[in-house]
Amino acid sequence: MGAGSRRRLRLAVLGPVRAWRDGTQLPLGPVRQQAVLAALALRPGLLVSREQLLDGVWGERPPKSGRKVLPSYVYGLRKKLDEEGGGPADSVIRGERGGYRLVADGVRLDVTDLAEQVDGAQRAMASGDPATAADRLSGALDLFDGEPLAGLPGPYADAERQRLLERRHTVQLERLECLVLLGRFAEALDDTAALAASHPCDESLSALRMRALYGSERQAEALNVYQDMRRRLNDELGVDPGEELQRVHQAVLRQDDVRLLGPAATRSTAPPAPAPTQPEPRRAVNDLPGDAGRLIARDAELAQLIAPSAPGAVSILTVDGTAGVGKTALVVRAARELSAEYPDGCLFVDLRAHSTQRRQSPERALQRLLRSLGAAKGELPSDLEELTAVWRAATSSLRLLLVLDDALDADQVRPLLPAGAGSRVLVAGRRRLAGLDADRRVTLEPLDSRDAVSLLTHIIGEERAGREPEATHQLVGLCDGLPLALRIAGSRLQNRSTWTVEYLAGRMAGDEHRLGELSVGDRSVEAAFSLSYEQLAPEQQRAFRALGLAPTVEFDVLTSATMLDRPPYATEQLLESLVDTSLLQQPRPGRYRLHDLVRVHARRLAEATPAEAATARTAALRLYLDAARIASDWGPTGYPTGPRPTGAPFTHWEDAETWLDAAGGELADVVGHAAALGEADYACWIAEALCDYFVRQGRYHECQTALEIALAHVDGATDQRMPAALRNCSGYTGVYQRRYAQARTLFTEALDLSRCRPDPHEEARTLAGLGALDLSVGDGDRAILHVTAAVDLARRLRSDWVASMALVILGLAHYFGRRNEEALACFADARTHAERDGRPRMLGRPLSCAADVHLRLGHYREAKHLLRQAVDLVQQGGDIFLCARSLTRLGTAEQGEGNLSAAIALHHQALFLQRQLLSPLTEPSYEWLEMDIRSRLGRAYVATGRVREAREQFQAVLEVHGSRAHRADRARASEGLTRPEVR
Repeated sequence: MGAGSRRRLRLAVLGPVRAWRDGTQLPLGPVRQQAVLAALALRPGLLVSREQLLDGVWGERPPKSGRKVLPSYVYGLRKKLDEEGGGPADSVIRGERGGYRLVADGVRLDVTDLAEQVDGAQRAMASGDPATAADRLSGALDLFDGEPLAGLPGPYADAERQRLLERRHTVQLERLECLVLLGRFAEALDDTAALAASHPCDESLSALRMRALYGSERQAEALNVYQDMRRRLNDELGVDPGEELQRVHQAVLRQDDVRLLGPAATRSTAPPAPAPTQPEPRRAVNDLPGDAGRLIARDAELAQLIAPSAPGAVSILTVDGTAGVGKTALVVRAARELSAEYPDGCLFVDLRAHSTQRRQSPERALQRLLRSLGAAKGELPSDLEELTAVWRAATSSLRLLLVLDDALDADQVRPLLPAGAGSRVLVAGRRRLAGLDADRRVTLEPLDSRDAVSLLTHIIGEERAGREPEATHQLVGLCDGLPLALRIAGSRLQNRSTWTVEYLAGRMAGDEHRLGELSVGDRSVEAAFSLSYEQLAPEQQRAFRALGLAPTVEFDVLTSATMLDRPPYATEQLLESLVDTSLLQQPRPGRYRLHDLVRVHARRLAEATPAEAATARTAALRLYLDAARIASDWGPTGYPTGPRPTGAPFTHWEDAETWLDAAGGELADVVGHAAALGEADYACWIAEALCDYFVRQGRYHECQTALEIALAHVDGATDQRMPAALRNCSGYTGVYQRRYAQARTLFTEALDLSRCRPDPHEEARTLAGLGALDLSVGDGDRAILHVTAAVDLARRLRSDWVASMALVILGLAHYFGRRNEEALACFADARTHAERDGRPRMLGRPLSCAADVHLRLGHYREAKHLLRQAVDLVQQGGDIFLCARSLTRLGTAEQGEGNLSAAIALHHQALFLQRQLLSPLTEPSYEWLEMDIRSRLGRAYVATGRVREAREQFQAVLEVHGSRAHRADRARASEGLTRPEVR
């Protein structure tokens, strides 16, 4: 099928799979045949193996005829899609060794149109034109015709269907954002209402609806949307709204027009409605204690406690949280606000589960309650069952409010529940009373920094706090948001007028003094924690002590199981039991943490059992070391000193990397933790092992932080390789960050150290690093000298990682010197070494670099072959930068062979990766990559005659921030704009 014929072919997958030629729809045959077409169309220009097609279309139940069924389906598709008289070599579907490829040249795909519309919308938004962006996004949504890949079977179709549905939802949200910024609130409200049914827990959608309601002068309804979402998230997922929705909520409360509606927003404000008058309270008995003081930042929790309950039933609401978090103050405030609704009585009982006084038994509590109501006639029974019967009879006709403070468990609470319809019970306790049938459960968290400052300021006075704002924030941080700690600290300052805030913060700065300063009179934070700890079972106490030694604030089951030397399942049960006691927090499923002050208390307890503590600490540090070395491209054998990861719980490097990913931004803290414990060797080993992992993800700042901590303690390490190794890692990171002078100093120091010792392994790494540095600053001849020496040394040491890295650098030096054959030989040799290690990123790098040589020589078929392999490999390795770089070069190769539609699709795919998954804040080559992709995309548009799109891309290159470093790309863009066919 010639190019002219294919130019008339259009494929659609954003609905039922369909095809047209010259406006005439083509029949596509059975659904599995359509599924094969979709699997090829969604990978335009890429070779899809037969195994991939069979797995993607049939899943775990392949056809009995095996591979034989595919040729029959491909034959059927060719008959439908190709013009008569053409053979397989001219077909839109080409058979190649091992699989099939959809020739995308001249075939128009609706997913390509979608990518272009969205890209245009994003550029319009970036330039401050939401109207154009909204039109582009509407055009993108119009491309969808129902559910993508409708009716197609197979795992591949299922996965792509979900991906495309998520893409459509993202576009819908981006369009709603435009509508809000344009002031088209009614339209936005209609669309959010239509989407809400299928996305009931979408916080971004709720945030947009709140903004549209606010813009429509419906502030109260906007606040109701927040409360409804908060309840839904809590009931269905057990979580609170995220930061985005909370910020919108606060902006509505503040009537922040700019935050909600954009800088150009104007909005008339109506005067606030008068507050409803409260009826005069009528109550027979009121045992509620006095208000415990100002309640800060508990409006949402208070609203849940005082919200109307189902009529005719006894409503039970529970509040749980760690010691000192303010549970009693909250339930007392809620009870006082509700008291007018319960004229038959408001009762309060302190059950003293965590008190130095004798715990309140249900029998004694019932006797007291009955006397408070005046229902005790003569001597009361002592048997719990008889007392419960008397209590229920006495309360059956009453509508009571009962507050039960400091409850231990459900068994202590159940006998005290009143029988009167419409009564309400508020229960506060450190444990989550899972055995109690509660209508609503509120978990009270510590105050955030701003609210904690507000509470401390209220206690010590605005003048005193205002004189020392930094010290006030420091003191608040040391109290970690616990109202009890803040009140004790504030009380100490009240009673000591000569103390400054800074002085008290200084006294609390070390963990050894921190809890001791949080004690005044009979109130003590540590005493509150101790009472909770003493009620734990022995195995819970041991776990609590060990968790205080965890190297990160958040930790998972595997870390805990390693520290406790227990199976993961049994450890998870133990952790969940500590969560129920409120000593342990669970910020999200599978992740746990100790409140800062609780952790200080746990560490104090651990210090009393030094042998047990040492075992737990070493186990945790060893786990992080093993994970980092296994995840590194250097591989476990790439580290000649330190413990080998034998028996590690990771079967593959991807498992180790996923586990490290879950630790987020706390990995550098592990190095600091090891250093603070005096474990200098572990601090150095872990920092070295994390280097490749950090650099691979563009997390250079974290890498440098970890290395600086380790270098500060390297003199205390027994491993004599570490001084040179850590300098090599810092230099390696510096090259990626383009801090060339600093990197050269570090490499020079490392070279001197490695030769004095001597240490040939580190010397080889240093020489390779110097070669990379030389190449980066344009000194190719010097780079060749350094890396040639590095290759020779690495081969003698059988260090495949160093040899492969050095050979890639050597190949690039030859490439920049236009010595093409020498470059290809180096890249082939680098690939051989990388294959022994088997890491996909190390394999993909020489393939991608070799493809550059073939592109220069016009060998487009060879370049395509190498780049397709490289893309697959670097995708497995998670290298987004190298993946985007390889994809755009694959687009250039496709253009070289005349496959222009495939080229454009690949450039857009590369641009999507660069803009969505890389950050200009962390990736030094972010701007260069964008300019490179857009320049190639512009040239592809020129080749297709799409002048307007080409001009947009070249203009975008010139608008990218950057100067001399990208002069060549700017020159190419300027040349593109001046070409006659673009004017």
